[in-house]
Amino acid sequence: MASLVNTIYSIRLSSSANTFNPLRNQRLSAKPSCISFSRRGLVVRAAETDTDQVGGKAPDKAPTSTGSSINQILGIKGAKQETDKWKIRVQLMKPVTWPPLVWGIVCGAAASGNFHWTLEDVAKSIVCMLMSGPCLTGYTQTINDWYDREIDAINEPYRPIPSGAISEDEVITQIWVLLLGGLGLAGLLDVWAGHDFPVIFYLALGGSLLSYIYSAPPLKLKQNGWIGNFALGASYISLPWWAGQALFGTLTPDIIVLTLLYSMAGLGIAIVNDFKSIEGDRKLGLQSLPVAFGAETAKWICVGAIDITQISVAGYLLGAGKPYYALALLGLIVPQVFFQFKYFLKDPVKYDVKYQASAQPFLILGLLVTALATSH
Repeated sequence: MASLVNTIYSIRLSSSANTFNPLRNQRLSAKPSCISFSRRGLVVRAAETDTDQVGGKAPDKAPTSTGSSINQILGIKGAKQETDKWKIRVQLMKPVTWPPLVWGIVCGAAASGNFHWTLEDVAKSIVCMLMSGPCLTGYTQTINDWYDREIDAINEPYRPIPSGAISEDEVITQIWVLLLGGLGLAGLLDVWAGHDFPVIFYLALGGSLLSYIYSAPPLKLKQNGWIGNFALGASYISLPWWAGQALFGTLTPDIIVLTLLYSMAGLGIAIVNDFKSIEGDRKLGLQSLPVAFGAETAKWICVGAIDITQISVAGYLLGAGKPYYALALLGLIVPQVFFQFKYFLKDPVKYDVKYQASAQPFLILGLLVTALATSH
């Protein structure tokens, strides 16, 4: 943790002379203003952020009257412009992105084979979910918006940071509070679980560092569609699973390999969000897969990564002598393929939300099937 604090403390944000101009396109990247940090600044970012449609010019004003209060509190597009600072803080944390991490904890606990419906185990799992969801995912999403502030100034200038609804100091404070809160809960869970080696703390620390290099220069993994999207998939599938399993049991090499393989499906899910950002990514030199290969090729890479990964895991379960679990997983792939053809492959920009809402629940159920299979 000391290395992380030192790294981040050494960066100073000299965005002092920079006002946000309505010149920003899409997903990531901070203003090319000197990103140097003083003691006010921590900078990390790791998850995708909502973006505008390809080629669309952002409106000059927020959809105050038509925007949704629910969208605002969930941190998704179409949000009502708010002045309440606490609502803005929650919006930056994007609660809509927490469920996959919470579900990952559930899968890890199930895979351990040691979770019991006792008050203590339920309490442990809730604390672990708070660590993964509101704290560490909220931390990475807030940083994500910080680094995306220049792009958002073009596409969504009414978002909290580019619009000035929340100040730089307030954003930096929020990042620190969420990061240190998440790491503190991780350390508490290690003590609670009686670990000799603080495995959950190091998982949380590693995930936080991964979040940082995902978007922060000089590495900025997000510039590379393959590496960046796989890192994102691993953050949403492997890391919470590992934390849940380590809390109640023991991480084994086969589980690590299996969940990393599943992260290839997460790579496919991450690509879904890249289609709305094609023009902005191209202008900023970000090699997302739709930019690198074109939209037509990229959409097949996307569904291929999702489907082939799950079929491979089903094959693994079959080879491990668990045919019923393998068949259940294959059954859950069928509706995903149906919705891919119905929505995503027709128009990945227009139907991305419908596709994710209809297909992804089956993918997440498949994760639980796999977790239960590995626990027996």
